[in-house]
Amino acid sequence: MQTHTTSQHGATFDASDPLNAIVARYPQTLPVFHQLGLDTCCGGTLPLGVAAEHHQLDLDQVIALLEAVVDKDAS
Repeated sequence: MQTHTTSQHGATFDASDPLNAIVARYPQTLPVFHQLGLDTCCGGTLPLGVAAEHHQLDLDQVIALLEAVVDKDAS
């Protein structure tokens, strides 16, 4: 399980980052969180790793999806 990654365009994702902090930095990630069922409202203060674990999601895959959407927008 990764705890910190940097995408090819410099986007940084860390398992300890709250969901709301990620959305504030990278608004284009919001649809990814919604698609995965991750709550960015009431549950937005949860760290990414904890939210993924609560929803039985693989953290590496979640981070890969986030990186992909950020990298796509940066291209």
